[in-house]
Amino acid sequence: MATWSRFEDLPIWQDARVLAKDIYRISSTDQFSKDYRFCGQIRAAIGSVMDNIAEGFERENNKEFIQFLYFAKGSCGEVRSQLHRAKDVEFISDEVYKEYIERAINLNTSIYNFIKYLKNSDVLGMRYL
Repeated sequence: MATWSRFEDLPIWQDARVLAKDIYRISSTDQFSKDYRFCGQIRAAIGSVMDNIAEGFERENNKEFIQFLYFAKGSCGEVRSQLHRAKDVEFISDEVYKEYIERAINLNTSIYNFIKYLKNSDVLGMRYL
């Protein structure tokens, strides 16, 4: 069984961080960035993915960690929905849309797989070691 001592070591957090950086980049374009509310929404949603992974990890028990991973998974779905909207209003190209949707789906799948891993783990969390 793999163990991590910091949330920054988790591959799902690292992937969420890279996606967040890239979401900030694409939402900084003229047209996108001028829609302040929408720009803020997609940035908050992707930030929530990272933050919920971190917060759940810091709870130091798997039951709460899993709960926060479900929050992160939900926020990742919110990002996907917003990517659809960004494409529909032509804030992003078809190519960017396809790439980012795929990345968000892959991240969501990774989060879910990690949830399954934790549910099947014998370790209850860091505070129980």
